[in-house]
Amino acid sequence: MNGMARYMVWLRDADWLNGERARAWCRVLAAVSLLIAVGYVATSHGGVDFWGRPLGTDFVSFWTAAVSIRTGHVGAVYDPAAHALAEQVLFAQARPDFYAFFYPPVFALLCLPLAYLPYLAALAAWLAGGFAPLFCCLRRILPQSWAVLPALVFPAWLMNAGHGQNGFLSASLFGLFMMCGRFPVLGGVCLGVLAFKPQLALAVPVALIAGRRWGALAAAAVTALALVGASFLVLGAAAWRGFIASAPLAREALEQGLVDPAKLVSVFSALRLLKVSVGFAYFVQALAGIGALAVLVAVASRRPGLYAEGAMLAVATCFCTPFLLDYDLAILALPLAFVMREACRTGWRPWEKAVLLAAYVLPLAGRPLAMATGVALAPLVIGGLLAVTARRACSGPEPDRMGAP
Repeated sequence: MNGMARYMVWLRDADWLNGERARAWCRVLAAVSLLIAVGYVATSHGGVDFWGRPLGTDFVSFWTAAVSIRTGHVGAVYDPAAHALAEQVLFAQARPDFYAFFYPPVFALLCLPLAYLPYLAALAAWLAGGFAPLFCCLRRILPQSWAVLPALVFPAWLMNAGHGQNGFLSASLFGLFMMCGRFPVLGGVCLGVLAFKPQLALAVPVALIAGRRWGALAAAAVTALALVGASFLVLGAAAWRGFIASAPLAREALEQGLVDPAKLVSVFSALRLLKVSVGFAYFVQALAGIGALAVLVAVASRRPGLYAEGAMLAVATCFCTPFLLDYDLAILALPLAFVMREACRTGWRPWEKAVLLAAYVLPLAGRPLAMATGVALAPLVIGGLLAVTARRACSGPEPDRMGAP
């Protein structure tokens, strides 16, 4: 056996990645994450970090939008100049960066209660309120005591918290759907709330139709429509007109690199880093999305249960939108936990350890590697996770006969 063949076997079996070594690495990661978090907060002053940015950076946009709505300035939310001015007024002590608000009025409506809290209290409530149900879902999937540490130190958590972003909320909604095996309507309601970030809901109807989850599909549709209607009633039609008018700016931010492509983890962004044309990048992104949906349909049509279907839905979603940032990788915790659960039950299969390790560290390593090399590995890693998740989902027992989710 030549050197390359030995290396491939070394990766395929990954016997070197045992439980003791994985736990040791997680302890190191926990210590480093804690030092970063404590240092980040300790070097801040008056809610502004060492670099002059508000703590939670992107959360500035969410909280400012909520305050604008509470004070009767709904139109300012989707007017970039007015929104930037509002941010500067509310955070006069910070450097004058602009944090755009590209979300639909449904998300603005969900953010509205945050306006009744001071900024730091609102940030803490936002992060804790999103993470708590997500962590509970992960513990339900992997109840073993050893799973607590890796579930707590998944690098996507630090990435999402540092940006004050909505990755916890998105992942929680996917996770709660997985928990609702005996309550399909409630599961559909959770997926319907993804109307706040519609690019993450593109695969939802495909998965539910393929799995013949009609109750969940109806509940998701009704919930999404109800949230849209509520946003009309509370915020008015002007908010939706402003959102539609701001859509070209969001597209320009993606296509012109106004959002650093190294921060994005989609197929589109990976190709743009390689200087591929916008049109061809969209074409390949569409092919990748269609391919992921085809795999999702093949799995969901077998009705392997909501643990499997939810895990597949989460990972396939990553191929369905060109606008996917590294903090959105919080949803990968669900397929990671599912594959780990099945591996603990039946033993490891070829390539699973290597793929799970790569996906686990992706939120930590993806952006630095892309910035240093100009090559984004995220789509390849997520593709590998899609493959091992689909293999596990198709090989398990039929949960409908087990009485499991």
